[in-house]
Formats: sequence, structure tokens, C-alpha cells
Amino acid sequence: MRGNEVISHESIATATQSSKLAAEGKLILQMLGSGLTLYSQNSGLPLPIAQSDFSQHMDLRKKQYLHTFQSNLFAQIKQGSVQVNKATSALSSGMGLADIRTITYEDGTPMLDQGRIWYTMTIRGRALPHHVQGVFSMDPAVFDLRFEGVILFDRQDEILRNEVASHIFYDRNDKMWRGITTGFSAYADPNEQKQLLAVQSVKDPRFGFSVMQALPFGIVGDIEDPHILYDAEADKWRILTCENNDGYKAILLGSSTWNKGYQRIAGPVTHNSTGTSIQRIGGKRYCFSGSQERKIFIYSYPQLHEVGTLKMDLPPWDENSGTRVWPNVVELPDGYPFRYVALMMDRFNYPGLEGPNWTYGALYLYHGYDEP
Repeated sequence: MRGNEVISHESIATATQSSKLAAEGKLILQMLGSGLTLYSQNSGLPLPIAQSDFSQHMDLRKKQYLHTFQSNLFAQIKQGSVQVNKATSALSSGMGLADIRTITYEDGTPMLDQGRIWYTMTIRGRALPHHVQGVFSMDPAVFDLRFEGVILFDRQDEILRNEVASHIFYDRNDKMWRGITTGFSAYADPNEQKQLLAVQSVKDPRFGFSVMQALPFGIVGDIEDPHILYDAEADKWRILTCENNDGYKAILLGSSTWNKGYQRIAGPVTHNSTGTSIQRIGGKRYCFSGSQERKIFIYSYPQLHEVGTLKMDLPPWDENSGTRVWPNVVELPDGYPFRYVALMMDRFNYPGLEGPNWTYGALYLYHGYDEP
């Protein structure tokens, strides 16, 4: 409704649930900014029973709505009765996690703070507009993953945007939190273009509910999964990302400034590439990417010459699942029982959702070592 005008009046029940008369147990309404999904949970996993996208009528990411937002419980029935025991709300880790990347310093060194590695992960809803940027931490020795907060992004256009697949770093020189994110929020508006965005804030965005300022910097198109660092030897900023060239392929960009003036200096590679990241192995930088080929490819830095694949025991895929995972190989300092740790996800989607479904996935922890 808008005033007395009916904007939309239709059932949002999923096709598999529309013939069922009752939903028993707990109802879980997952609000997604540009849509919603309703679940029923009696025993076992929550089951999707309704879903809707409403950004064409009302964009709940707009500040004008957020400033006056209220949560209410309303019931209207023709007969019978409804008994509600309680209603609660929570900021949660969604129906799946993906796009796992370590938070670093400006030179790409992983941030190991309070004995924990810090990660950004996509908190998944249903499809590409239905997500939010989550922050997690983990003690690499014990796999105690902890949900720490979420980040939204402000382009000064009266919308708090749910961009994801971000690389956040702390610039020790300027004492600023910065990064590059992927403008997936464009999928909620047919008039917008997907692009990379440069983001920054003074506030530490790892904790609670944070907003980082975001600006376009000329990297427009079907480009995603950026990893940025400052290469002191070259006195250049580098972004490893992947661009859709008949499939996503890794490319390396360079600039004298962290948030403008980037030019391609290497790539595209020949293999399908996602989850692109630059990691230091044995003191030397390499470029990593997932792929569709049930392999994690390793390339030289900065030339992007193919040098091999990651040797893995029990990788997070099988013959039935997608393989474009994020290879977060992190080199640890002395004092740990292993030299490397990698946190990855699989690509099994949450069951029962209709239409586009990119929810993913169980999480997998790997410990690694250098072969003699």
C-alpha cells in the first residue's frame, strides 16, 4: 500500500508450498534489502515457503526508509486462530557464506590481530542483490569462526548499498581503512551498471554495523573479486581481479594512486578465474584463482604466467558441485604448528529456493606446509 493505493496484491508463496494449508513451528522472515524470503522451521532445516522482490516498488536500502523503519507483527485471518509465543529480530549470517577474503595491511600482509585472522565474507540471501558484506574472525589453530559485523557502503546517493566480494585493508601510512568492493547492488536496479568501487572509513569496520564511503573509479563492467595491495618495490598499487571475457578471466591492473588511474598490465589468463587473490608464499608473491576446472590455479606476480596448481587433499568440491572457490592461502608467522592456513567454501546452494539461487556453502579449513 501507498496511502490508500494498492501497489501490489499477490501471493508470494513458492510453487512447492502454495497448495499447503499451514506452516507449523517457527516462521523466519529474512529481509534482504531488495527482497525477502520466508521460511518455516518445525524440525531440521528451515524450509523456504515464500519469496518476493520489491525493489521496483520500494527500495528499503534508501536512507529515507531506514530513518523511519519499524518492525511490526500483523496478522489477518478469515477463520480460526493464531497464537504467537514471541517475536524477535537478529542480525544473522544468512543462509550461506561465500567470497572469503582475508583483511590485510596495505602491502597485502594478512592482518593477524588479537591472535585471529580477519575475513570478509558474503552473507548470502538468495541471488545477487540479496546479500550483505559480513566480517568474521578466526583463530587459525582451532577453527573458531566468529561473526563480528557487517559493512554497508555509501555512495552519497541516499542509499546504503549492500556491495560484497570486498577486499578491506588498513593503510598504516594514512591511518585509514580502505578497500575495493564489487558493485553487485546494481542488480537490484536495471538502470545501474556493475562496477568496482573504492571504499574507505576512519572507523574500524570490522566490528558491529559499519558504513564505508564508496566512490566509482572508472572500472565499469562485468568485473569482480578484486584484491588490492601496494607494491613498494614497484612503487605502484596493484589490483588483481577477474573480468568476463567469454568467462571470468584474471587480469592485473596498476596505478600510482590507490583509488584512480588504473591500467591493465597483465592478463587475461586463459583459464576461468574467480576468487582472485595475491598471496605471499615463502616470501614471494603469487596470484591465485579458483576455476571451473576442479583446480586452483597459481600464476606469477605480476606477469600472470601460469606456474602450477594448488596441491590439495579433500578439496571443497566433487563431481557434482561447482569449483569456483576462493583460495585464501595465508602464510602464518612462527609459533603455529603449520605454515599455511586456507579457509574456503563449497558451492552447494540452499535447498528449496526458486529462481536464481547463489547461496552456498559449507566452510572448510585447510592447513598447509612447504614440500622439501
